[in-house]
Amino acid sequence: MTATTAFPGPVLVMGAGNIGCYVGGLLAAAGARVSFVARPRVLTALVQRGLTLTDLDGTHRHLQASALRLLPGVPRGEAFALVLLTVKSGATASAAAELAAALPPGTLVLSLQNGVDNAAIAQAAAPGLRVLPGMVPYNVAEEGPGRYHRGTEGRLAAQDDAALHPWQPGFAQAGLPLDLHADLRPVLWGKLLLNLNNPVNALSGLPLREELLDRGYRRCLASLMEETLGVLARAELQPAPVSAVPPRWLPALLRLPTPVFRLLAARMLRMDARARSSMADDLRLGRTSEIDALCGAVVRLAQVHGLDAPRNQHMLELMQHQTERPRPMPPARLQAVLDAR
Repeated sequence: MTATTAFPGPVLVMGAGNIGCYVGGLLAAAGARVSFVARPRVLTALVQRGLTLTDLDGTHRHLQASALRLLPGVPRGEAFALVLLTVKSGATASAAAELAAALPPGTLVLSLQNGVDNAAIAQAAAPGLRVLPGMVPYNVAEEGPGRYHRGTEGRLAAQDDAALHPWQPGFAQAGLPLDLHADLRPVLWGKLLLNLNNPVNALSGLPLREELLDRGYRRCLASLMEETLGVLARAELQPAPVSAVPPRWLPALLRLPTPVFRLLAARMLRMDARARSSMADDLRLGRTSEIDALCGAVVRLAQVHGLDAPRNQHMLELMQHQTERPRPMPPARLQAVLDAR
């Protein structure tokens, strides 16, 4: 299959960070014409070192800087067949407005962001564009300037739309199989359940696998998940399984003794020692985290249905007040904060 048949047209990555560089980079390595819009820090690294992509399966791709089209902003007057929206959740509205001001009406935008509301936020900010929700199941960490590593497994997902059908062969060719769903919202909530581990991981100071093998931190995650499942039940929302474990079983599984958990959650634990959450990177670099798109979304859904979500509320407040890189928080202390009245 040639690049021209695999990819219907040029791609723009809006917000090339961990996910944008990884997904956009693999598409470019497979022959797609990809332009990357990124922050100056990322652009400088890519200009100096090119883009290196690795994963837990041993894949290694390197693109020379000369092969990358790197941009400080959205170019006006150009047409892109697909835009990958990969900015942090807090920048969704402003990024969508920038896209709308520069791109032709009807441009297809696929949101590959955490949370459940970013596609709707982007569509409201850019009503002339065609925004579809998507979901990235795996973790990608920045291991150094221009170096991005996928440390966990999974398949991309998106809302089923005829406009995405021609892109599936190209994504598959790039090693990015894309599953389309008639209703993506259950998938987004299933992913959000797993993403509730992001703040736990960030506050632990540990790599993901090491944190998940600590029963104390697993209990913190279980309490956040259990509360969220209760809110979803009241809202009559059934989260889809994104991991090998059905969502309703996750809290009980997480609370098991570590030897039993290690045995039963073998697929969940298939990640390398380098994997960590992007929220841990945010905390380390002093950046605003996406906690409002995760725990904040649970709190807002609870309020709509006349409920409280105190544990998610406490985590939201805890992360919002992290103004500098904190010392790792022991699991007993974190659980006490989540359970506070």
